[in-house]
Amino acid sequence: MLNFIARYFTSLWSFITWPFRACWKIIVKIFPPREFTVMDTPRGNVYSFNQSSFWRFTKFIGKVGLILWASWSTYVFVYHRPMLQKRTMQLQQERERHDRQLIDLQVYLTKFNDLTHNLNVIDDKILNSKKLSDAEREQLTNSRVKIWGELDFLKTRVSELFADRDYSPEYTKMADLSVAYDMVRAENDTIKQQNEQIIETMTIISEADTEIVNAVTTLTSEHTQELRQKLNKISSTLLSLGIQEQSLIQNANKYSNPIVNTIFTPIKFDAKIDNKYKKLANDLEMWAGLAKLSQVLPLGAPVKNARVTSSFGMRNDPFTKKPKQHKGIDFAGKIGTELSAVAPGRVISVGERSGYGLTVEVDHGLGFSTLYAHLSKVLVSRGDWVRPGTIIGLGGSSGRSTGAHLHYEIKYKGNQFNPAKFVKE
Repeated sequence: MLNFIARYFTSLWSFITWPFRACWKIIVKIFPPREFTVMDTPRGNVYSFNQSSFWRFTKFIGKVGLILWASWSTYVFVYHRPMLQKRTMQLQQERERHDRQLIDLQVYLTKFNDLTHNLNVIDDKILNSKKLSDAEREQLTNSRVKIWGELDFLKTRVSELFADRDYSPEYTKMADLSVAYDMVRAENDTIKQQNEQIIETMTIISEADTEIVNAVTTLTSEHTQELRQKLNKISSTLLSLGIQEQSLIQNANKYSNPIVNTIFTPIKFDAKIDNKYKKLANDLEMWAGLAKLSQVLPLGAPVKNARVTSSFGMRNDPFTKKPKQHKGIDFAGKIGTELSAVAPGRVISVGERSGYGLTVEVDHGLGFSTLYAHLSKVLVSRGDWVRPGTIIGLGGSSGRSTGAHLHYEIKYKGNQFNPAKFVKE
């Protein structure tokens, strides 16, 4: 051996390192040194770099290692990961099965203790009781046999519990059912408490609702009575015009203008609702309608300290001295007496009329309008909206007149009627 080393190698170290040198020669042959040149074009400089065999071999090993690592990671992700998840799921199922078995075992143990206790009690009665009848002794013996049968059954089930993988427990999920039962019972108790609170709250709300309904009903009744008394003064006049109270109230609730309130929409209830709400809705509708009528109807005199000098109806014409229909009421007044609107409305006519002189006519809605005649001056224009008390003109003696006064008419759908009861509030 030494002769061989001395013959082919210069020293022992050269013999030991020979395999490594041989491998390195192969690496150098495969990855020979390289030289490459880089030119810096803007500056015109040229740089030369050398890559040794070791550097090229190291880069190759790094690339191969990276490729192998990526390939292995891909393989693990594609193949091993689903398998790992499957194993994890199987392990979880086994844990759940084990937990169920422990629960079942505990149930069986409790059942075994109960049966054993009952068996001891029966044996004690049979052995120590001297006053047992034959029927009672036979009944105890049958119970003892039945308990032994249940114990044999438990023994079989416990054996299956550990031996049979497809074991289906007799008392499946009894503990889970017990927990679910407790939860449901707790929820029921909570619901009962909530129901009791809701009932108490509903009782309070019902009492408050009754008080509110009674208060509003009383309020509407009182105000409705006051408004109705005001309307009763002209009820005979309305009947003579063919106007029904209910129809007039419904039309009033539907009427609106820029001055009076907006339209009132009646409240509709289901047929099964308590009658007190229906009555309240009817009272509110009546109240709203009467309140609107008290605003809209031309009630009152157009002059202060009104004094009637000529009433509505047949009279002797002051010029011809012959009987003639007088279509309005004449109020005493001097030239320049302020004349005011008696209700909100819109001026629909201003100007001279034959026999009437200078006039103003105001539309109040619901078919009613008022006419002011023999004026000396008009203070409004056609299209103006006027409020109660708005000065619309000054008294005079224009037109067919024997002296200064105000001729005042109220019309319904364009026809004059006796306004006496409208003027006397």
